[in-house]
Amino acid sequence: MNLTPFTKHYATPERATGAVRHYRWIAAHAKPLRQPALRTVAPDTLTFERIEGRSVRPEDLPRVAEVLGHAHGAAWVSDLRSASLDTPHHFQDGTTFDDYLGPRRLAVRRRHDQGYLPNMAALHAMLGLLEATAQGPCAFYKDSNPRNFIVTRTQDIVAVDTDDLSLAPMGYDLAKLIATLHLTYGPLTDQAVTTALLRYNAAARRHDARLGTTDRGRLDSFLGLHAVLTAPYVGRNGYRYSLPLRFHLRGAS
Repeated sequence: MNLTPFTKHYATPERATGAVRHYRWIAAHAKPLRQPALRTVAPDTLTFERIEGRSVRPEDLPRVAEVLGHAHGAAWVSDLRSASLDTPHHFQDGTTFDDYLGPRRLAVRRRHDQGYLPNMAALHAMLGLLEATAQGPCAFYKDSNPRNFIVTRTQDIVAVDTDDLSLAPMGYDLAKLIATLHLTYGPLTDQAVTTALLRYNAAARRHDARLGTTDRGRLDSFLGLHAVLTAPYVGRNGYRYSLPLRFHLRGAS
């Protein structure tokens, strides 16, 4: 059965061009992350192969964690081992990834201004947490959430919406997936989170023995950051639950 292709519209040609560059970077350097085929490139639209399937659910977390671990490991070996988390990364093909620290410092300060951090002490605690997580090998961040992966009828996992990429520490994007599964379906068990982390680390280590060292405390620090950064979206876009308070507490300790 031939499915009608999916056409995505962009506000400006520059946005479309950036999306193509990021799509092609993943295809070249993060091959384990399968994407829909890019059929047509126009000035402000991209047309992709249409993928039939469903969004990721909590029971899919271990498999998606493994895919992310492989993708991050492959990208580090291929093109990210020289990247720095506090510096935008420029690639030979013209692709630029935002750094990890700069945009998130601004976002954390914005959450304080919006009232999601109650006082200056909380703001400084979260900024300190952000700085503390800016270490170790670089991965990329693609905003992993349940809607940005499709599970097909044959149980393949396909990543969609890779328009905006940035640098991030290993494990940060896995934490975003865990956080948004919490927000969508309610709290996951500690065992489910730990299992996903083990699968992620094992997959990353298959690409280089120096990878796959994210521990549970570091993952919880990432979850504490995501709890603040995603706070405005609770009650919107299918996010019906708040992140458990324990992640705030672990992250700020």
